[in-house]
Amino acid sequence: MNKIWEFFENMDEMVYVSDVESYELVYMNQKALDIYGIKSFEEVAGKPCHEVLQNCSTPCHLCNNHELKQGSFKEWLCFNPILDKQMMLKDTVVEEDGKTYRMEIAIDPGRQESRVSMQRSYENLEATINEGLRMALMQKTPSKTLEVLLEYMGKALGGERTYIFEKNEKGNDDNTYEWVASGVNPEKENLQDLPPEICANWYENFSIGKHIVIKELADIQEKDPLQYDILKRQNIHSLVVVPLYDDGEAIGFYGVDNPPKKSLAYASNMLQIMAHFIISSLRRRNLIRRLRDMSYRDQLTKIGNRHAMNEFIEQIKQENCLGIVYCDVTGLKRVNDSEGHEAGDRLIINSCGSLKQAFGDYGLFRIGGDELLAICTGMDEKDLWERTDQLKKDLKDKEIHMAVGAVWEKDSLSGIDKLISEAEKRMYQDKAEYYRSCGIERRKEI
Repeated sequence: MNKIWEFFENMDEMVYVSDVESYELVYMNQKALDIYGIKSFEEVAGKPCHEVLQNCSTPCHLCNNHELKQGSFKEWLCFNPILDKQMMLKDTVVEEDGKTYRMEIAIDPGRQESRVSMQRSYENLEATINEGLRMALMQKTPSKTLEVLLEYMGKALGGERTYIFEKNEKGNDDNTYEWVASGVNPEKENLQDLPPEICANWYENFSIGKHIVIKELADIQEKDPLQYDILKRQNIHSLVVVPLYDDGEAIGFYGVDNPPKKSLAYASNMLQIMAHFIISSLRRRNLIRRLRDMSYRDQLTKIGNRHAMNEFIEQIKQENCLGIVYCDVTGLKRVNDSEGHEAGDRLIINSCGSLKQAFGDYGLFRIGGDELLAICTGMDEKDLWERTDQLKKDLKDKEIHMAVGAVWEKDSLSGIDKLISEAEKRMYQDKAEYYRSCGIERRKEI
């Protein structure tokens, strides 16, 4: 026996049916398939209706399933970001084989109602933004909040890519966050440390409170050829970009690529409103980074402290080969007592500089006033000894003495604490040998 909705197969309006409980699509008539560019229903059967019909990863915030009653239709207007038009919807529920289904008939009101359509789409803007904020605020970290928000806005605006750019310490632009639609190539890795001249025209507009809307990329080919080349390489033909201000200064921007051209004004409004929340999340992220930096980084040498070392050790896989280099800055107490603590700080910084030069691509930590440690995961034995010799040569050239003890194991199954203790023991042996060679009586602090 045919399902009741199958009688709408040849109807000249879109008809689709979904399971009320699971949101899974169970039917789309030919008109709906044609409008959405779907070759056959098998391509989308069982997929969530909100994903196929609205390009939304979660159930639509305007879903009215709870309002529907069998035997009557609820009529309402809703803006569809995929179709880029306002649709007149007629919704009801039907029962088949003991299950309840939502059946919707979607009617295009036509161009004569475009003004009403635009008005309705803007009425939906507040609800759309609130739903995006709700989803974003559920995340555990500011960075995850930003990622979720970019995905939500990208889908809500029908864009191919959403992104955030921030100015780095050099004054160049880095693409720090990115979302791309299915089938779109990511660009984040290719858009790091962009020189100021690339976005110079944009920042001039930002300085006077303007944002960027490009309806056709060809429009900027002559007046901004550098920006044109960058955007063309990314297959961008339209975009909306909004500045991000902190204390009145543009610190970056964010935007959407290739949204439907007819909804550029809608995208512009949504991005400008959400910019305040983006800035708030960036500030919160930066605060957490500063606090973490203070908690895990030695402020004098800028390498990790004991807290950072303990966390680093927890992540080491036991099967990895491992090199440990334990160092002690010889003569620090004497320098502090005779030349002052500023001279002692310089000695530590210069000693750490040599350690960075030899082992800077591995874990470096200051674990005491005069003690430095390098933990080298995945390093082969030959490389460890070569780098240790390089470290000692660099210290000699700088006329610095730092006792060095190194140990290597093909794995850390015996325990990293044991390896560190062995490296420390060898460091003390090196220190004692230095005292003997200089004719200095051995003592704990010198």
